[in-house]
Formats: sequence, structure tokens, C-alpha cells
Amino acid sequence: MTSYIILAVIVVLAIVIISAGVKVVPQSETRVIERLGRFHSVLSPGLNFIIPFVDKPKTIYMRRVETSGDRHIVRMVATSVIDLREQVYDFPSQQVITRDNVTTEINALLYFQITDPKKAVYEIENLPNAIEKLTQTSLRNVIGELELDETLTSRDTINTRLQSILDDATNKWGVKVNRVELQDITPPQSVRVAMEKQMQAERNRRAEILNAEGEKQSLILRSEGEKASRINEAEAHKQSEILRAEGEARAIILNAEAEAEAIRRVAEAVAMGHTDPASYILAVKYIETLKEMTSGHDTKTVYIPYEASSILSSLGSIKSLFKD
Repeated sequence: MTSYIILAVIVVLAIVIISAGVKVVPQSETRVIERLGRFHSVLSPGLNFIIPFVDKPKTIYMRRVETSGDRHIVRMVATSVIDLREQVYDFPSQQVITRDNVTTEINALLYFQITDPKKAVYEIENLPNAIEKLTQTSLRNVIGELELDETLTSRDTINTRLQSILDDATNKWGVKVNRVELQDITPPQSVRVAMEKQMQAERNRRAEILNAEGEKQSLILRSEGEKASRINEAEAHKQSEILRAEGEARAIILNAEAEAEAIRRVAEAVAMGHTDPASYILAVKYIETLKEMTSGHDTKTVYIPYEASSILSSLGSIKSLFKD
């Protein structure tokens, strides 16, 4: 009976020793092994063997966020597991002062990854707490160099500067800071009210500028329309005068041609009767003039010049012309 008890104790001790000496590490995780209090090795993912009771994983602190209703509680947990994946730290809002002395609440997100587990364990005592404090102080320094308007409009610039500062500072801790994001920037209530009034005034100013630009364009278009209308009227008047002048000139030409044709025919007819054509035409014109002078009911005195007697002598030739 005693031999069975001893055998059972030996089996249990063997199981305990084997289980203590065999370590299975999941992917993307690791453990730092100390041998008799000194650094020995970093376990790789998979099956690993250590010396029981001589080799021991190093205990570190990790940051855990627990949700209780609407509250988020941050706890520091002691563990031997080192997570090599990218981690996100959502820091609580903190108050920072801008260069123009405006107190603002800012909430930042930090994305980082452990690249050297040995440095992360031995170069810093509490890595999560150190990263949080470094982020807060760096954020205060960066925001303190900017005014409120620059802080609200330059998030990308602030993120880049913070990422560069934190990456340089945490490099000796075996940590790579991939990026920093400003989640919320909340100015005081009085500043928000003033900013809303400023935005409203800016909108009103832009509306007035747009109205003025519209009126300006309207006046320009109206004046251009009036100018085009006057040009068209002048052009139409010009064309009308040109056409009227051309018509009068054409009428004069036609009258002259008709008169020339009449004279030619009269001349031909006179030439057949051996009469002077010039005397004939002059006598006809003189008779027409006398007719106009003696027309009407008023009593008129008509004076016939002396030279008209010679012209009237041509009436005989007219008589002979019609006789022929």
C-alpha cells in the first residue's frame, strides 16, 4: 500500500515538473525568461522548454480597460504575457492650455507596438504608465505652442508632431509608436459661444459679399446690354441712312437717265425737222416756268425778261415741229 502511495506521489511530482518545464506560447505573444533572477531568453511562439523552478517568466504590467455600464475603468494588471500586436491606448481627456491662454480638453488615441520585449521589460519599470504620462506631457508641450484656432484646424500637424516625439522617446523602450490621433478637442463653453458668433458673422459677411458680387455682375450685364442695344440701333440707323442715300442716288440716276433718253429722242425728232434742239428744250422749260408763275387765284404781275423774246421765237419752230 505504501509503495502505491509513493508511486502516486512520484507521478504527480513528475507531472508538475513537466508542466512547469513546458511552455506553449501562442502566436503574436512572447515571454521573457529569467534564470535565477537574470535575463535568460525570450520565448518564441510554439512549444518551449525551460528548467522548472530555475527559469521563471518575468512579470510585467499591462493596461486593461474594463467597461461597467457607461463607465470605462482602467486597471493595471500584472502578467507574464507580452502581446506583440499593435495596441491602442485611449487616454482620458486632459486639460491643456494653448498659446493664447485658452484651457481646452483633449482626448488622444495612441497606437503602438512592442518590437523588443527585453527592452520593454528591463528599460522601463511600468511601460503603460510611462507611455501615458509621456503622451500627456508631449501633448501639453505641442498644444502650448499653438493658438486655439491653429489647434482646431491643424489636427494632422499635431498628430504628426506627437507621433515623431513619442516614437523617438519610446525607441529605447523597445516600442514603436505608429500614430497618434486627437479624438476630441473641446474648448470652454464661453469660447464655443464666441466661436459660434464669429462663424455667424463670417457667414453674414460672405453673404453680403456674394450679394454685392451679384449686384455688380447684374449692373455689368445691364450696361453691356444697353451698350449692345445702342450699338445695334446706331448700326440700324446707319444701314437705313445708307440704304436711303443709295435709293436717292439711284432715283437721281434713273431720273437723269430718263431725262437723257428724252433729250436724245427729242433731239432725234428735232434733227429730222432741222430745228435747234437746245432752243426747243429751253422754250419748253420756259413755258413750264410761266405756267407755275401764273397758277393760282392771286393777282400777280409777271415780268418777262428782254432776252425771253428770242426764246419765244423758238415757238415757231415748235409749231413747225408738230406740223412735220
